[in-house]
Amino acid sequence: MPEILPGVHQVEGVDPSPDFSTHVYLVKDSGSSWTLIDTGLPGAHAAIFAYLAKIHVDPSAVKKVLLTHLHRDHTGSLHAVAEKTRARTFAHWIEAAYIGLDPKYDGPGTPPAEAFDVDERFKDGDTIDAAGGVIAYHTPGHTPGHTSYYQPERKLLFSGDLFFVEGDAVTLTPPDFTHHTPTAKISARRMGQLTIDSLLSYHGGPILKNGGSAVRALTHKL
Repeated sequence: MPEILPGVHQVEGVDPSPDFSTHVYLVKDSGSSWTLIDTGLPGAHAAIFAYLAKIHVDPSAVKKVLLTHLHRDHTGSLHAVAEKTRARTFAHWIEAAYIGLDPKYDGPGTPPAEAFDVDERFKDGDTIDAAGGVIAYHTPGHTPGHTSYYQPERKLLFSGDLFFVEGDAVTLTPPDFTHHTPTAKISARRMGQLTIDSLLSYHGGPILKNGGSAVRALTHKL
């Protein structure tokens, strides 16, 4: 059972292939509810619901879905997850517009197949009562409204696609999949100023200990 940290689960079975890791995180809230961070590719909802059943969590206990950005490998199962759980959905106000296909995103990466109206649209630095309390940091570059979520008490950073992790090494997401790499570098430097214990990346990793050191090793090269 991949409870990788107390109250933090890496959902099983959402990877489309052994060569393409997609880490959907299920995180315990302060009370009895749960928060999902991203929803995986289209069809990943089946694995999410199977995992909830495995750990004896009713889908209705998932009260919030936090989205890091618009790309389909993160939002592909958003409709299905939101419909079954009735969870409130959250995204940065820029990204929420693209998730709603108003306007349709024309940058690198695959946009959502169909529009979704995000419930809560936040701005940089807003605090969200989810996953034990997180700060939403606007970390643009990969996409215009990309967001990383930081849990300050436990020093957890859910970094979406700001970083890729290979072994213990952290890199920026490759330029071919990034809207504007120089801006992503600025975002990475900003996250490098945080005190990070666990770096919970979406592709590769995660790095559960000394994640901040790995981020700073990257930012020193930028």
